[in-house]
Order: sequence, then C-alpha cells, then structure tokens
Amino acid sequence: MEIEFQKKWDAVSKKINNRFGDDLDVQSILFIIGLQELGQNIGKFTKDQKVEVMHVAVCALLEPHGFYKYEGRDKDGWPHWLAEQKLPRLSNQEQEQLIKEGIIEYLEGSI
Repeated sequence: MEIEFQKKWDAVSKKINNRFGDDLDVQSILFIIGLQELGQNIGKFTKDQKVEVMHVAVCALLEPHGFYKYEGRDKDGWPHWLAEQKLPRLSNQEQEQLIKEGIIEYLEGSI
C-alpha cells in the first residue's frame, strides 16, 4: 500500500511541478488549492491571509473524509467549513500523509 501511495504522490507531484515550473512542497500545493477554493483575485495577501488560504485548502481536502462540512461563503467571499469530527492525534508524518492523500484525491483527473 505504501508503494502504491508513493507512486500516486510522485505522479501528482510531477504534474504539479511541470505545470507550475517549480519544485513545490506540500505547503505550496496547499496554498494553490486554497487559492482555487477561494476563487478570488485578491492580489497580495498578508501573512495571516496566507495561513487562512492554506486552512481553506485543508478544510476542502478533509471534507470528503468527514472532518469538515462546507457552510458557505462570508460577505467577503471566503469559504467556511464547520468541524464535523475531531481530527485524530497524528504524528507529523501521519499528518503529512493524510494531507497528501487529500491532495491526490482532490487533483486526480484535474491535472
């Protein structure tokens, strides 16, 4: 299972890096997904807004797993999710794998 996961991650990572012309890490990919979910052209972001954009991505990625439920957009157009279930205690490696699995599922068929 680990080998299959790594193959999928490598394929998705390669496609993303080819598309954006960079060697992007998970956080950069989260930011891109967050921007897509935000769907706005804000221009420059503050440091706090960048963190919020990445949080938007995490919510979108973990929604299919039942951790979050989409609520809608606020008056400024930012999407919001409600926590549906508490995230389990995970090691850093397990957290990264969960996020990578979410990225793979989110991007399969779209890149």
